[in-house]
Amino acid sequence: MVIKGLSTMWMVPRHVMTMMSDVRWPDARNEDSWGKGLLESVLRGDSRERMATSIRRRATVSLPTFAGSYGDTIVQSFDTYEEYLDSQITSTDLFYLEDIDLARQLVELGYRSNAEIMTRDQFTKQKEALEQSRLQALQKVPKKIFSAGKDLSGFPFLKALADREHAVRHGNMATIIFIRDYNPKGHEISGYIDYGERLKSEDLEPIFDCKKRLLPMPYDLSYYNWVTLNSCSNSSSNYQVVADSVDGLLLKNKKDRKILSVDPNKEPGDNSTRTTIETDEYQQVVIYDHSTRRRV
Repeated sequence: MVIKGLSTMWMVPRHVMTMMSDVRWPDARNEDSWGKGLLESVLRGDSRERMATSIRRRATVSLPTFAGSYGDTIVQSFDTYEEYLDSQITSTDLFYLEDIDLARQLVELGYRSNAEIMTRDQFTKQKEALEQSRLQALQKVPKKIFSAGKDLSGFPFLKALADREHAVRHGNMATIIFIRDYNPKGHEISGYIDYGERLKSEDLEPIFDCKKRLLPMPYDLSYYNWVTLNSCSNSSSNYQVVADSVDGLLLKNKKDRKILSVDPNKEPGDNSTRTTIETDEYQQVVIYDHSTRRRV
C-alpha cells in the first residue's frame, strides 16, 4: 500500500498494517507520537519483529470513554461504524491515500487526528445499550391518546395519524406508514413504520405537538438511507417482513396471516387499503391500513 503526501512516497508492508490493526492506540495519537516513528522504521527497513516492538511500545491500553449522552449522540448519528469512520475522512485524505479501506484503518487507529475515536467495540456496545434502553422504555410509555385535543388543521399527515390512533391502539386496525424525507444530516431516507409498534414503544405526543418529526429508523420494518446505502429490515410485534425476489417487500400480519404488498402497481391485499397523503410535511407519505378480525 502506497501513501503519498509526506516528505516522500513510502509503502506500508501488509504485515505492518496487520500489526497496526492489532494495537489499541491512546487518545493523544499523531504523527509525532507514533506515525513518525513508524515511518522512520519503514524507511530504515527494520525487521517485522522490531517494528512490532516499536508499534506496541507506543501504544497503550487506555481508551477514551464514550459513555453517556456523548456516546449516544455518535451512535444515533451513524447507522454503521464505517459511516462513523467516513465522517472523519476528507477528500484530501482520499486523494493521497487512494484507498477508502486504508483511510478507515488510519482513522480507527487514531492517526487521522488527535481527536478521540470510538472503537468498533465501543460503537457496537453503545448501539446495543441504546437499543436496550429503547426496549425497556416500552413499559414506561404513557397509555393515553397522544393526539387528543390537538389542533392539527393544516397538517394532513398528522390528522391522518390522529384519525387512526384509537383504532390502532384497540387492535381494530394495523397501520403501516411509508415515509420518504430527509434526516437531520440532510440524507434522503425512506422506510416503512409499524404505527402500532411506535405507539407502544414511544411517546408520540411531541410529534402531534409539531415539536418532533416522525421519521423511519433502522429498527423499523424497513429503512433505507439513499446516501450511505444502508438498508435494514425488521419484523415487529404486528408484522413479519417477507423478502420476495418477484414481488419485493411483503408484510405478513401476525394475527390473521394476511399478506400486505407495498408495490404501488399492485393491490395491497385482502382487508387492506393504500392511501397517499398529499402534504408538504414530508417528501412522500403513503399509509397502508389493514382491518383485523381480532385484536392485533
